[in-house]
Amino acid sequence: MNHVSGTVHVNHQGSSWSLCLLRLVNCVRMNIVKSKGNGVEKSLSFEEQKAKINEVREILGPMVNMLPNLCSDASVSRYLRARNWNVEKASKMLKESLKWRLEYKPETIRWDDVAHEAETGKIYRADYLDKNGRAVLVMRPGFQQNTSSSKGQIRYLVYCMENAIFNLAANQEQMVWLIDFQGWTMGSVSIKVTRETAHILQDYYPERLALGILYNPPRIFESFWKVVRPFLEHKTYKKVKFVYSDNTESQKIMTDLFEMDKLESAFGGHNPAGFDLNKYAEKMKEDDQKMSAFVESASSVFFQEQSHVSVLQPEFSVTEHQLESSSDSSPSSDAESPRRVDTKILSANEMKEQPNCKNTIAESGVSRPLIHMNDFA
Repeated sequence: MNHVSGTVHVNHQGSSWSLCLLRLVNCVRMNIVKSKGNGVEKSLSFEEQKAKINEVREILGPMVNMLPNLCSDASVSRYLRARNWNVEKASKMLKESLKWRLEYKPETIRWDDVAHEAETGKIYRADYLDKNGRAVLVMRPGFQQNTSSSKGQIRYLVYCMENAIFNLAANQEQMVWLIDFQGWTMGSVSIKVTRETAHILQDYYPERLALGILYNPPRIFESFWKVVRPFLEHKTYKKVKFVYSDNTESQKIMTDLFEMDKLESAFGGHNPAGFDLNKYAEKMKEDDQKMSAFVESASSVFFQEQSHVSVLQPEFSVTEHQLESSSDSSPSSDAESPRRVDTKILSANEMKEQPNCKNTIAESGVSRPLIHMNDFA
């Protein structure tokens, strides 16, 4: 800024960029700092992990019966890891996730509901896996938003997350994000969408990110990252890698992680094929059919095996009071403001494991589901 005759003249372009960056940092910080612990990640034995998982189930109370697969070992373990094995914080997080899923019903979103958001290829699931068999989500934040609805953009993000989790390999519960910064500027940033994105991914899909690769980010983003990094857990910022197409050393990250013949040329691979909306639409519709079929079969098996549990009828209601008082010893009988719950909620998103919910954490102490699953994120 220049001081002339007592008047402060501001470079408006620089000021707007700085203000936008500051707001972006603040909204991300607010969503991150609440999960930051003492900086030391706990290492627990198998027995200690199992005890923590059971403590969470006890706190949730009747909620375990209403949606038992939410309380599988694999699911509860992810929430506990996200809160550094703090039972109280993990229980609160899990309860909030349940409320969101009952209301938002992410597992019921289908391609036709969000196809218009996908037209530019701003987010899509790649047709290849990494070398560890993990699903890959490609994100291009620099691509022009073809819609103005923040709700629609978030809904499409949720659809992509659900689809990626549904397509995880049997021994995986995490995915890789490939974030291409081609064309990205601070003008590409929507503070509202950024805040909501951080909230949803962090609170409703904990421990789903294995690695996030930032490909050719602009220098200004590096400044942003330096400001945000102190608010992140060590294990979180270790998951983020900066890769540059003109840097041989950073490109090694890509060769170590991907089969280069399958990786898109936009990320330094040898596959010239890019995003094709028509082909992608066909793939998503096929996945939708698989999801619907799984929903029906899983619901059928679930209700056959749980028919002796009175609260679980083919169609049942959950009241707001029950959700708020889920730590009580028995479900509330308060029928005021009943919330109808589609039985499909008890299916693909929670049932990609044995329906009797007996999956356990491995002897090694690392939580893995018996069958890959999308049990409440």
